[in-house]
Amino acid sequence: MAMGTELLAASALAAVNLVLLAVLASVWVRNYFEFRTPLVLGLVAFSAVLALENGVALYYFFSTQMLYSGDPSVQTAVLVLRALQFVAVVALSWVTLR
Repeated sequence: MAMGTELLAASALAAVNLVLLAVLASVWVRNYFEFRTPLVLGLVAFSAVLALENGVALYYFFSTQMLYSGDPSVQTAVLVLRALQFVAVVALSWVTLR
């Protein structure tokens, strides 16, 4: 089964999210070693969990050529959720790297 356009876009967004989260995690780990605050440690944990979620999503995108369902409405919902996550991670990246 060929990957549809929506799932291809969702997987691309998941990959971009992984790259952005790696950049954020590197900044936050550096900051944690400098400041040792629980907030920064929480940000590191947040980036690790979100990166794990995106990695698992990519695994399923490419191993089964689908995620959750073959239903087009579900695939659209997955794309929308990935896009919302992308917007949130970009905003967090912008604030962090400023």
